[in-house]
Amino acid sequence: VRSVARLGPGASRSHRGLAVFAIGANDGHTAERTLKGALRVLLNAFLKTRPLVFWPPAALLLVALGASLLDFEGTLAAATAATNWILHWLGWAVSWASLGAVLLVVAAFLSPLGRVRIGGPEAKPILPRWNWFSITLCTTIATGILFWGAAEPIRHLNGPPGFAMAEPNTPEAARFALASLFMHWTVTPYAIYAVPGLAFALAHFNLHAPYSYSGPLSHAYGGWFRGAGGSVVDSLALLALVAGVAASLGIGVLTLSGGALAVFGVEFGPFGKLCVTLSIVAVFVFSSVSGLQRGVRFLSDVNVRLFFALAAFVLIAGPTGAMLRLGGGGLVDYGQSFFARSVQTGRGPDAEWVRNWPLFDFANWMAWAPITAMFIGRISVGYTVREFILFTAVAPAVFSIFWMTIFGGAALSLDLANGGSLSAAIATGGPEAVMYALFRELPLAGVVTVVFLFSIFISFVTAMDSNTLAMTDVSLGASPEGETQNAARGAQETAIKIFWGTIIAAVAWVMIATNGIAGVRMLSNLGGVPGLFIIVGCGVFLVRAMLRGPSRAGL
Repeated sequence: VRSVARLGPGASRSHRGLAVFAIGANDGHTAERTLKGALRVLLNAFLKTRPLVFWPPAALLLVALGASLLDFEGTLAAATAATNWILHWLGWAVSWASLGAVLLVVAAFLSPLGRVRIGGPEAKPILPRWNWFSITLCTTIATGILFWGAAEPIRHLNGPPGFAMAEPNTPEAARFALASLFMHWTVTPYAIYAVPGLAFALAHFNLHAPYSYSGPLSHAYGGWFRGAGGSVVDSLALLALVAGVAASLGIGVLTLSGGALAVFGVEFGPFGKLCVTLSIVAVFVFSSVSGLQRGVRFLSDVNVRLFFALAAFVLIAGPTGAMLRLGGGGLVDYGQSFFARSVQTGRGPDAEWVRNWPLFDFANWMAWAPITAMFIGRISVGYTVREFILFTAVAPAVFSIFWMTIFGGAALSLDLANGGSLSAAIATGGPEAVMYALFRELPLAGVVTVVFLFSIFISFVTAMDSNTLAMTDVSLGASPEGETQNAARGAQETAIKIFWGTIIAAVAWVMIATNGIAGVRMLSNLGGVPGLFIIVGCGVFLVRAMLRGPSRAGL
């Protein structure tokens, strides 16, 4: 107890929670008693969770892991069948919900709702704008654009669909490829985040609803979503995010493994990939005990500066003119085809391509959106709805446009100019090899590759830190600003973070060690189904708020 007291009142809950774990060692008790004390803390943490929220997704994931280890082929077949069913029957819903999110964000920005301040007229921001933007960007990107920024356009260059009206490996296919990057990674994805984030923030901070999606959904649909109904919704959101984050972790591990092969000539097998996975989780746990103002804030600031440095280097050292011309043409095509491509449903002659790319990608964003959006909404207190949209939707989308123009444009330009060198890399080493093949075409390849590897590592640690913070708050069911800064609560948070981090790592490793990138993409798609229904419900809440007006809606 004295050890905890010496931390002082300014210590974070996680710091004080870790002190509880260490009390046995600090006061001279035996290792056995220390272990028993830690186990008691863990048990108490699990007993304090919201049972209808925490245990269903935890049990389902543990059962799925056990089934995968006992009968991987059978489990994979079942998951594949579920994925195909989702894409066949719900593809139209994913497409229309994604387009609806874009239109709804624009409407909210232009409506009187845009003037409402999250938290009320007197609310003050808890983060400066730069930190707000950097945390939001890193939380939502994870490893996505770093992995697919060069790999995805090469895939589209080699195999454009029929509606692209372009032959493979031609300038027309390259322009289509970049337009597809903009479609899958810019405006629409960030609108998918903005809708649940804004709905949650307004319901929780302005209408004083619980730290749960029961807030916006009960205001949209009525009392069923209070109590047990709200817990079921939060449980679905938790399951969706675990699947989405595990998929992103899998991508990060594949990218780091590809970097080890490119830099050191070392090819990681299943055990090597397990070590990479565990190292990411270990750093995330270390970061998480520092709290929002230290861990996530510091890492996201470093991460975004690395992003800008890498992009600036490739812009200057790469084929600048070619990539900018290609980016401009792709942006024009993106704007002209936006509505037509937004309502593709995975039916017709190009059904396989549509299911494998836009529907897969949007389902992945939907898997991340509900719980991630709760974190984004939490850190947006004190800003207006218009500022929320500008800093959590518009600014990240603009950043992604520049990133894809630079990395996607460079990959396409170099591949066309050098006889398909990057296409050869993806054929022999998989998508994780493309970015390193791109760097080999540029000066200072070794240095840039090391910086990129570090950025990949930090990027996912940052995203995992912030998202598991939101997962922990949902699991324990307490509003973060309403909790007393005590050691017991801190120990519970730390235990739940470690639990979810371990589960995510296990799911990711099983998929990448057994089925590679195909398993990762399938996992992200499965997580998108519950996210889809939550996003639609949050959209209804925002539409009702705009139709009634801020004052009548109680905002």
